[in-house]
Amino acid sequence: MSTKFHLAVFVCLTIAATTLAQVQQPSPTPAPNAQQDKDDIVRITTNLVQVDVVVTKNGKVVTDLTPNDFEIFEDGKRQTITNFVYVSNVSNASNAAPMPAVAATKNNDVSAPPPLPVELNTARRIMALVIDDLGLSAESINQVRKQLRKFVDEQMQSNDLVAIIRTGADIGALQQFTNDKRLLHSAINQAQWNVCSRVGTTVFQPVSPTTVPLTTNAGSTCGWESVRSSLSSLRFILQAMGELPGRKSMVLFSDSIPRQEQEITVRDEDDPDSQVDERNYYALLQRLAEIAIRNSVVIYGVDTQGLQYAGPTAADTVSNSNLRGGVDSQTINQQVNAIRRSRMLEMIRRREGADVLSKDTGGFLIKNSNDFKLDRIMDDQQGYYLLGYRPNTETFDRHFHHISAKVKRSGLSLRTRKGFYGFTEDDANQMRQAQSNKIDAALVSPFRAHDIAIDLATIFAKDPRLGLLLRSFLYIDAKSLTFQDDGEGWRKVTVEMRGIIFGNNGRPLDEIVVTPTVRLRQNAYEQAMRDGLVLRFDMPVKRPGSYQLRVAARDLVSSRLGSAGQFVTVPDPNREFAMSGIVLSGATEQKILTISAPLLSENATGTKVEAQLNPNPVNRHFKAGTNLVFGFVIYNANASAGPPQLTIDAKMFREGKLIDSANGLRVNVAGQKDLTRISTSGVVYLKPDLEPGRYFLQLVTTDATKKTNAMQWIDFKVIKP
Repeated sequence: MSTKFHLAVFVCLTIAATTLAQVQQPSPTPAPNAQQDKDDIVRITTNLVQVDVVVTKNGKVVTDLTPNDFEIFEDGKRQTITNFVYVSNVSNASNAAPMPAVAATKNNDVSAPPPLPVELNTARRIMALVIDDLGLSAESINQVRKQLRKFVDEQMQSNDLVAIIRTGADIGALQQFTNDKRLLHSAINQAQWNVCSRVGTTVFQPVSPTTVPLTTNAGSTCGWESVRSSLSSLRFILQAMGELPGRKSMVLFSDSIPRQEQEITVRDEDDPDSQVDERNYYALLQRLAEIAIRNSVVIYGVDTQGLQYAGPTAADTVSNSNLRGGVDSQTINQQVNAIRRSRMLEMIRRREGADVLSKDTGGFLIKNSNDFKLDRIMDDQQGYYLLGYRPNTETFDRHFHHISAKVKRSGLSLRTRKGFYGFTEDDANQMRQAQSNKIDAALVSPFRAHDIAIDLATIFAKDPRLGLLLRSFLYIDAKSLTFQDDGEGWRKVTVEMRGIIFGNNGRPLDEIVVTPTVRLRQNAYEQAMRDGLVLRFDMPVKRPGSYQLRVAARDLVSSRLGSAGQFVTVPDPNREFAMSGIVLSGATEQKILTISAPLLSENATGTKVEAQLNPNPVNRHFKAGTNLVFGFVIYNANASAGPPQLTIDAKMFREGKLIDSANGLRVNVAGQKDLTRISTSGVVYLKPDLEPGRYFLQLVTTDATKKTNAMQWIDFKVIKP
């Protein structure tokens, strides 16, 4: 074996005092002009109008064009291209380094490994997958869940940032742009048919002998206002996506985003007073398209009605009970044809609004497909060109200006935005957030703030006094902080720290705001400069479930900011056989410095913050040729017939490949005072010739008497000796 695993009982180990190390160093920033081009895709200023275009051949993105291959027009007038760049959304690393394989435990407890953070300057795709549950039938939403699970499992890459949002739900879920597949699966599982849907339980409602439904809200309890509710939700999402850098996409899943609705009640031919109630949403759709353009969002519509049989089915009644002397076949044929025509028209009308949004923003509409062709949408986001030109004074007349572009090479297709209204970014109030709001913005951004190099390691634990809680270690590169002289050889720094727990529905459940002051003597200060600083804090949770914790830290002197986040699943240790999260260390001795941390939030009673010097290198970096110590707690083992019979299977992965494993490592519980919470540790020897890079450790604990098991993952980095 290239890597040796050793297991031993470590009675002295407590999750509260174990030090982890996981601080990401700031990524290098590209040249200012290049980064600005990437971040401000659609730029409308007094000296530059810049838009994005996608060029494809047979559905594949073309990447080798030059400025001479393009022409761009404003209101039919050719413009001189002054700015040009091709931007790739997919890095080679994304394709070469898939997530480690997911293993299933014997009781089918499948747990995915934690994803690596997506850095601001890496190539990536940012996608909001919007489930319009206000416009979906129960029949369609099942297919949406199926296709989204397939997308997350098979097509999503490690650098992709994805949010799954429902128009009829709390838009707090918008804040969960993530590459964590566990979080996305949790969001998919919550997608259910909405009783306020303007579409019934099936795509087509059953037909009675006297009524042919041409309305898309048959069976709805909330009426046509649900259309406006859907569009209002889309507006909120688009505006929020404008806070994210670069080109983004929205994939809209709906049975019904109409451009103009017709609600027609068809009575018998003797009633000449049948009324048509028209509702025109075109102006709202245009405004949404403008918001999307200004915020660099491309919309792809997915008509989730799919391939439908429009003729009568067993649920329909087409016979005429008023006829005497038997069934009139001619009348039945007329009804059959009327049903078919009305349903075909209904399908077309339902998707017209999504078609408008897609075409006007540079995307396209997927229709007549049961698999929704998400692979085609993903391929379309491989990369894009930015074409810029200098506008004249007529551009800013506050009227709509049409944009068109052409590619000169034959056999190529080009798509771009329809146009823009003639006012500048300043006129649109697209200003950066004030300094006072930066820490709040950092809490909800999927990207890390890197002024202060920090990272977060959060595990679940069960405290005898506080109950279930999230125990977090916040790692801070002390060199990023501004220490001040506090007299008599002391150095001090004060850090404002905010943490929010989100439930799996995206709603904030709890918040802490603490302002710890760290005071260090000279020796401790030098150690902190060398090895980093760790803040430990606990946040109680009321019940088992899936949670996302976001933390931001700000140096009060320099106002520099850092942020991090983590997804944690909390089982029920009172009923389930469970493992706490894993902690890693390269040493067993730590010096704890308890510090003042006044609690400013009443919602997190019992929260305690401690600071400790980190004796190990930050970043969970461990040198090849050294020992890696792991520790965790086993909850609810079966001790009814004597000491629990516990074993551990340990596996190490790199780039999705199993590097080494050790199975059946027996846990010796002798000396444990409380068999309901068994502290356990082990040692992994990192062989000197291990290749440097990111690794994942998977631990599966099995209770032989219960015939059940539990799993946890943790990542770390091997560096050269």
